[in-house]
Amino acid sequence: MTKFSLRRSVLTRPIFSWAAGVMPALSQTEREAIEAGDVWWDAALFTGDPDWNELLAFPKSALSAEEQAFMAGPVEQLCAMLDDWSMTWETRDLSPEAWDFMKRERFFGMIIPKEFGGLGFSAFGHAEVVRKLATRSISAAVTAMVPNSLGPGELIMRFGTKAQQDYWLPRLADGREIPAFGLTSPEAGSDASAMIDEGVVCRGQWEGKEVLGVRLDWHKRYITLGPVCTILGLAFKLRDPEHLLGEHEEIGITCALVPTDLPGVQIGRRHLPAFQTFQNGPNWGEDVFIPLDLIIGGAERAGQGWKMLMTALAAGRGISLPALSGAAAAFSALTTGSYARIRTQFGLSIGKFEGVQERLARIAGHAYLVDGARRLTCAGLDLGRHPSVISALLKAGATERMRIVVNDAMDVHGGKAVIEGPNNYLASQYRAVPVGITVEGANILTRSLMVFGQGAIRAHPYLLQEILAIGDADKARGLAQFDEVFWKHVAHTLRTTVRAFARSWSDGALSPAPDAGRARAYYRRMGRYAAGFALTADVALLTLGGALKRREMLSARLGDILSELYFLSGALKRWEDEGRQDADFPLLAWCAETAFATIEQRFDEVFANLPNRPAAWLLRLVVLPFGARRRGPSDDVVRACAELLLEPSETRTRLVENVYVGGADEAVGKLISAFNQVVDTQPIHDRLRERKIRDWRAAQGQGLLSPAEIAALEAADAAVAAVVAVDDFGHDELASGHREPDRAAATSPKLAADALT
Repeated sequence: MTKFSLRRSVLTRPIFSWAAGVMPALSQTEREAIEAGDVWWDAALFTGDPDWNELLAFPKSALSAEEQAFMAGPVEQLCAMLDDWSMTWETRDLSPEAWDFMKRERFFGMIIPKEFGGLGFSAFGHAEVVRKLATRSISAAVTAMVPNSLGPGELIMRFGTKAQQDYWLPRLADGREIPAFGLTSPEAGSDASAMIDEGVVCRGQWEGKEVLGVRLDWHKRYITLGPVCTILGLAFKLRDPEHLLGEHEEIGITCALVPTDLPGVQIGRRHLPAFQTFQNGPNWGEDVFIPLDLIIGGAERAGQGWKMLMTALAAGRGISLPALSGAAAAFSALTTGSYARIRTQFGLSIGKFEGVQERLARIAGHAYLVDGARRLTCAGLDLGRHPSVISALLKAGATERMRIVVNDAMDVHGGKAVIEGPNNYLASQYRAVPVGITVEGANILTRSLMVFGQGAIRAHPYLLQEILAIGDADKARGLAQFDEVFWKHVAHTLRTTVRAFARSWSDGALSPAPDAGRARAYYRRMGRYAAGFALTADVALLTLGGALKRREMLSARLGDILSELYFLSGALKRWEDEGRQDADFPLLAWCAETAFATIEQRFDEVFANLPNRPAAWLLRLVVLPFGARRRGPSDDVVRACAELLLEPSETRTRLVENVYVGGADEAVGKLISAFNQVVDTQPIHDRLRERKIRDWRAAQGQGLLSPAEIAALEAADAAVAAVVAVDDFGHDELASGHREPDRAAATSPKLAADALT
């Protein structure tokens, strides 16, 4: 008997039996979800010893020349065609001209390869288009986003037969077909396995011939583009009671293409999601027959629908909602910083009040952080990775930060952002926040069940292999596999314990770090927390086993730590990719100190609530020996970040890149014009303040101002008044629901002066 077989018999066998009783079991849908996609930087973080040089070596996300031309041309043109106020309160839709333009310029075929008539854009190119559109109109962005995200196009590209690709992809690319995907049922929201939509394999008539196919009955809701789609991707449970396809009666979740002009298909009336006007609504099917050829991937893909969906979602979820979140953050940074500069109270720009600066810094910091993580994820996607855990944590983390940022922007704007009207540029962003929070996996469940729950299994170096070994029907083979992996896991945990102890007690001084200039200390602390996270994850899994799935608050806190590590990785990578700009460093410092404070707080909460108290005490001693000491960014960092939004600079330009501004007669265009005029006339005000003159009008008769300076000051005041003014409506306009906006407040010098006083 070899030493390995002796170890297996004496030591591993009882551990194997114990682990079989406590390790989390995987349902079929969980297993398919975990097997979908792959791992990437999340796996490096789970090791507890990520190679930071590997992070910095990932290619920088950048637009190709063709993508840049599309951004400067069709995207800019489409933005100019959109009127979000009119779309929201009058037409409830994009204009026919906008629809035609999007089809003609192939906005619906951004991800479809050129060989099929699409644009063949990278993940980053696709994301940038969505992001810019979202700074103009959320509804237009969603309209462009959905055909390029989870839906028939991506599923056909990945899993379709050649015949399906040759026929459908060109038609989707040029807009002859408008796609939608029906997944959510009234009975099953996040739990897709509970759907009752059903297809039965049978024979039926198709184009005058009897063929083998599927007879469908379904009810779906919340389907974006559903009211206007011509081809519906449908998820349903497929049964084969007559065994026409094989020996199994319950085949499983399947995806198929259903032309919406078929008999039995019913398109319901529209939903209105938070007053966003992208097309959304329910649909039904009763006794609808399709041939097997319309199953995506053909009959051999029947029953693989859930894995197909999870694989596609691993990519799409990392692009769409993070792009909308990045847009909201950058838009809020541009508009709120500009407004805080031009709006005065008590004779002082409100951007100088520290309470406002706290909000401005948070807006700027989150804008920098979200876009860094978004760019990092797009880089991974463009490398051919499909990181399902990263996509889930990015979607949840980005949309939660979007909620914080937009709320802060609303607070700083005050009444300006509360009063509805065509001059309110924030209201639509504010109303759209719950949509991003809810779709593509509701954040509550994503945070509490998916990020750490799936991440621990999928991204951990050994756990998935151990679970698969335990579940092996051949117990002898399973024991052998478990024996090989388990002792590697033990060695890994011992190394991680030593690493976490040394790095925590030295506050990261013993952590490796790349040559990263001023940011080097942040990598050291990241190494400390990564080691602590890996050890804590192992101990939580060891002491709780499968019960950790039911300890959702603990799982959520561990997921938060992983999320903070990933988002800060993106910010560090961004700072490196942009040339270590010293002027941007306050933003990186804000991101790092905010992340470190959150991480330590979550560690503290985990240790306070871990049921096994001796394990919790030991973890606290190793991982958090001095307690949760990080308090977030200093006041100096907060002030520095706020100032970046209040003054023109290259940093401000980088932070709000590709935000659509519009013309001088539009709300954001007027704001930026007023901002520029206030900045340009600031030296005049400074000169007068040196003479103790606060109101420039008092200096007019003293010969202190030239005619040109007086004209510039008058123009700046009028521009500010036009921005500060809000819309109003007559009773008849509100009753009729239609209004030609009265822009007098923006153009009348008298009203402008009145507004200032």
